[in-house]
Amino acid sequence: MATSVLCFRNDFRLLDNPALRAAVDAGPDGVVPMFVLDEHYWGPGGRTRLAYLMRALAHLDERIGLTIVKGKPWEVIPRVARSVGATSVHVAADYTPYEAERDQRIERALAEDDVELVRTGSAYAVAPGRITKADGSPYRVFTPFYRAWLEHGWRDPAPGARDVPWIRADVETTALPEVDPPEGLELPPVGEEAARRRWREWLDHVDEYDDVRDLPGEDLTSRMSVHLKWGHVHPRTLLADLAERSSKGAEAYGRELAFREFYADVVHHRPDTIEGYYDKRFERMEYDHPGGDLQLWKDGRTGFPIVDAGMRQLAATGWMHNRVRMIVASFLVKDLHLEWTVGAKHFMDLLVDGDPCSNQHGWQWVAGCGTDAAPYFRIFNPVTQGKKFDPDGRYVRRWVPELRGVEGKAVHEPWTLSRPPEEYPAPMLDHAAERKESLRRYEALRS
Repeated sequence: MATSVLCFRNDFRLLDNPALRAAVDAGPDGVVPMFVLDEHYWGPGGRTRLAYLMRALAHLDERIGLTIVKGKPWEVIPRVARSVGATSVHVAADYTPYEAERDQRIERALAEDDVELVRTGSAYAVAPGRITKADGSPYRVFTPFYRAWLEHGWRDPAPGARDVPWIRADVETTALPEVDPPEGLELPPVGEEAARRRWREWLDHVDEYDDVRDLPGEDLTSRMSVHLKWGHVHPRTLLADLAERSSKGAEAYGRELAFREFYADVVHHRPDTIEGYYDKRFERMEYDHPGGDLQLWKDGRTGFPIVDAGMRQLAATGWMHNRVRMIVASFLVKDLHLEWTVGAKHFMDLLVDGDPCSNQHGWQWVAGCGTDAAPYFRIFNPVTQGKKFDPDGRYVRRWVPELRGVEGKAVHEPWTLSRPPEEYPAPMLDHAAERKESLRRYEALRS
């Protein structure tokens, strides 16, 4: 009897799943679908993602009957494999630091029982480490990486596995714990069908994506980041649909998918940057100690409407428009003079689509210390950014109800009104003065 084990991690789909097909080929008499509740991920932060994960697991469990076990993966996975006499355990390859080490430990533990750990596919169209310069070194700048990524190409979506012989392992299992999201936060839909339905609906708008992607008030971005994070859909599936279109919007969207893969590649080559600085010179930058100013930023009470709208959207939905992510990040680093790691941690605590590679390197881009980073002296003015990217104030009024009665572009600087709304705070700082202070600190670092 030939059986196998398929260990899901963040690839909760049955379509376009090469690891599933490999598991079926190796285990025609039965495949155990399992998930490990790994204690590594259970800490004080990231409750939004844990709450979403529990719902995604419950949804998948209803479809195929998961064997859910709790413990160290390198201890419990061999136990499950032994219980069904499996000769192989199948996973999608993982490349972030803890995950790569975890899989090495699983591989060694399985080898003691002559069981093979088979890595098939990954969460990316092009796996990290696959694309290098001619001399074998990794790319440090996105644009040449993007050109090489396009030239390299990727496989077509994998055919779905039909009539999978799912079986349960006869081992001690655990019930899924109940994890509530932070108070007031509404989670997006879970599941493979929800992802594909969302993609089909949004694909009608992709041709205009290049024109509207920076306008948070239009709310016309795809919202696929959460589904890519949890593997409800594979980027190959999206790229296959985009390949049928020749519009600038489709090209721009594909470029965004490439950015996700670029940052994963960077972390693969520089695993230290998942926690620390890519450009270590900036470790010596003068930063302020987090205090009450940080809490005002988190609460969306800075007095700068576009910043507050973004932070309130994050608190209410576990998601924030990408343009606004850059604006609020710039405000924290260059107006409040706080270290980027403080903001990155808060994002990872609340984001339902929190991807460590993209999050950490997105923040480092703003802070001037990452790959292909924005020059440190590029300091976003929150008022002009609001006027440019939310020209009619629709986004601000949606998330800052105190300003819904303010007409015109004054919504981005309500303190200029003869009678500013009493319930909305005055600006917590003078942006022009803090900009000068940021530049002073940068010059001190350079010298």
